Amino acid sequence: MADIKIHVFHTGEVCVAPDLPFGGDNCNAVKASGVFGKKEDRLWLPVSAYLIEHPKGKFLVDTGWARDVSPNGEFDKKAQIKSLGSVLLYEVNQGRIGLGQCIDEQLLEMGIKDSDIDAVLITHLDCDHANGLKQVKNAKKFMVSADEVKFANKITNKVRYYKGWWEGIDLTEFEWNDNQGPVGKSYDLLGDGSIELINIPGHADGLYAVKVKNEEGKFVLLFSDGGYARKSWEEQITSGIAADKQLQKQSLAWIKEQSLDENCVESLANHDPDIAPHIIEL
Repeated sequence: MADIKIHVFHTGEVCVAPDLPFGGDNCNAVKASGVFGKKEDRLWLPVSAYLIEHPKGKFLVDTGWARDVSPNGEFDKKAQIKSLGSVLLYEVNQGRIGLGQCIDEQLLEMGIKDSDIDAVLITHLDCDHANGLKQVKNAKKFMVSADEVKFANKITNKVRYYKGWWEGIDLTEFEWNDNQGPVGKSYDLLGDGSIELINIPGHADGLYAVKVKNEEGKFVLLFSDGGYARKSWEEQITSGIAADKQLQKQSLAWIKEQSLDENCVESLANHDPDIAPHIIEL
């Protein structure tokens, strides 16, 4: 029997311009936003979240959309603008989440309450990763890198991040305590190397991948928005939203190296349309 299980969930969808996930090295933020692009060219991509069932606890990676984005389980412009706190942010990425698809709703189907979660691991604070924090507000801990909180508080990121998503949530800001990854910054969550939060900057300063490893050295890499799909690391396609394009390329090269490692069981992007919900056993 496997010691570790990873449940891959889809918690709604996000609608973006094609250049946002796959814009490449020469794409700029305006083009990636899609504000001046054709509506019919936009892509609907899944918004993933993950539950790690580990001998030392239950750990949720990201949260997807909150229920108030789609109160009735359908696309709702007015409700989403209110939830996002920004008309401009709505123009960049629309969202929808069907009834029963919020992360707490799916966990309850498994018999898991939010109070059963030992820690929510927030890879970064973008809306489609942190908007649903209120759905699991009774979790024991909420882990976000100190670098990401600092990045989110920059005046230039006031539109990208909205503090209302984590209002009332006691965020635990951690400093890196290990040296894995493309820039030698990581956090050993349990002190045994089985869950490592690895800084993959570029898309956001404090973005981290979650590497889950068993005693035999087999591992799963959840690389969040380090790339938007398998083709991102295969073809080294950077996304259109980047805090630092060179760091983004460096992180993507590391993701490719990890994904091709013989011990890698699966390597998953958060928004890959080719990934279906499933369970991974380690």
